[in-house]
Amino acid sequence: MSVHSFLSRRRLLGGMAQLGLFCAVRPLLAAPRELTVLTSYSETVLARIEEAFERAYPQYRLNLLWRMPHDAIGYLSQPRQGDVDVYWAASPRTFEALRQQGAWRALPVADAGLADHIGALPLLGPERAYRASELAGYGFAVDPQALAGLGVAPPKDWSDLADPRLAGRIALPVPSQVGFAPPMIDIVLQAYGWQRGWALWSEIAGLSYLVPRGSTFISDEVVGGRAAIGLSIDFFVASAIAGGARLEFLYPAHGGLNPGQIAIAAASRNGEAAEAFVSFVLSEAGQRVLADPDIRKLPVRESVYAQLPETYHNPFRNAAAGGYEYRGDAGSGRLGLIAALFEQMLVAQHERLVTLWAQLHQLEARRGQRLDDIRGQLGAPLIDEAQAADVQLLAGYRRNLEGATMQPDARELGWAALAEQRYRQVADSLQRLA
Repeated sequence: MSVHSFLSRRRLLGGMAQLGLFCAVRPLLAAPRELTVLTSYSETVLARIEEAFERAYPQYRLNLLWRMPHDAIGYLSQPRQGDVDVYWAASPRTFEALRQQGAWRALPVADAGLADHIGALPLLGPERAYRASELAGYGFAVDPQALAGLGVAPPKDWSDLADPRLAGRIALPVPSQVGFAPPMIDIVLQAYGWQRGWALWSEIAGLSYLVPRGSTFISDEVVGGRAAIGLSIDFFVASAIAGGARLEFLYPAHGGLNPGQIAIAAASRNGEAAEAFVSFVLSEAGQRVLADPDIRKLPVRESVYAQLPETYHNPFRNAAAGGYEYRGDAGSGRLGLIAALFEQMLVAQHERLVTLWAQLHQLEARRGQRLDDIRGQLGAPLIDEAQAADVQLLAGYRRNLEGATMQPDARELGWAALAEQRYRQVADSLQRLA
């Protein structure tokens, strides 16, 4: 509160007291109740939501605590859950892990206008523990002029990225470091199958350069001219486009959605206020805020799309046409494992991988045919899909949440050794055929 407003309020109270009206209006001037929201959303999102919510519910004031998803479990495991009332973030694995610990209070039944699924993606969590509050779609940030200069058509699906003309011009986020990337890897594995999916990722990685955590935004890589294509989620790129960047965002045929979710802490002592905040975020007013041009999330309330430009991506329409068959709930349990496999197979020896794929592409171009045997060696997964479904193995990687720094264990070092052995064999094969 500013000094001016504080003094004005004091004068108002003094005047009303003199008139004998103070007791009558005192409840109207009571201090707003504080509502604590733990979140990982950006300042832009939080500022808009805070302003709109407090305008709609002047009896409450938001206390916003910012934590990365991998810190949220520890924070919410404190006594009284750290006095948090609501958790709001885009980290499905964190929400589910906390649900299994009994961290959430069941959300009130107020679902009018809200779908429980979109495509194959559940929007309402088990036991009504959490609900999707907005969506982000995976795809490609592209520079159309750069693609035209390379003679490459805009990609329609993931397999279009396996084009030798794109060598060194694809920006690929590192899944073990960048929170949104593990589901992106799994989208391809589900769509193309385990064997073919890893082979495709091997070739894409061999044509890419890696973007680690904290280095830059994928959109900046494309805007700056280093990349012609960047693998990302839409709202990061949409924010850049809204800021004037000459980019396009393309959704692949085999798409996937990453939900932001919202839940009420079981230990909250502000149940009424917490329910009001959840209701507002899911309301038409709240969803319109999330679709603001400076934010550009995908609303979970379908009716809001009628108020948005025709060019605004509508996942409900795409899902009705058969899109978005990616099962995020089915894949969530293996994302930590997938990120670890990707790290040892495609990141740890990335320079070598790039060299081998360049040599293979050159050899295939000279011969005028694909060398499937060598491709099979270069793109073979480190473990098969049955092994990847092992319950004990998966349990060891559920701790690997978005942004957490983990040291490789003995198993991962074994995968690294296997990858190195295969790459030596591929190098020998290429040398014999050169």
